[in-house]
Amino acid sequence: MVKETSPESQARFTTFVKHLEEARQLQLDWMTYGIDCVDLYVEDVDGDWLEKWGEDEDEEVQRQKLVAAITGFLESNDWVAVRIRKQFKDESKSIADIAIELEKCLSIVEPHERVFAVKKVLADGITATDNDFLTSAEYKEFELLDLAEELVEKLAENFCWMYKSN
Repeated sequence: MVKETSPESQARFTTFVKHLEEARQLQLDWMTYGIDCVDLYVEDVDGDWLEKWGEDEDEEVQRQKLVAAITGFLESNDWVAVRIRKQFKDESKSIADIAIELEKCLSIVEPHERVFAVKKVLADGITATDNDFLTSAEYKEFELLDLAEELVEKLAENFCWMYKSN
């Protein structure tokens, strides 16, 4: 009787074999070149890579947590989140896409620039075919700015543990 293997276990085995071949090549290079083989594998041997080890991963994990938290907020029943969902109801953007854009806005250091960046993200939710938009553009402008300010305030108070505001 033949036992079937799953594609997942086959992929893991293939990855293992690949890593094993790479390790054997490293061992062969070590035996051939000695300590100089490090130059073959590491571009910045003399740099400060050891001191910075893991910083990029920490920032990426922090960014992913913030995006997840913003997504959770946008899906909540908070009145600001409800207004934002209404803003994008006809748009093809998902809440996750909006959260990613908002996370980028929150990395802006200057507070007033941050608010205007959020306003721009919210303005992308308005369709040009809206009759309301064509007749009352100034009103929509103030409404968007107000909504952007409210959103930045809500995110600052809800995510102060992640959110770096100045």
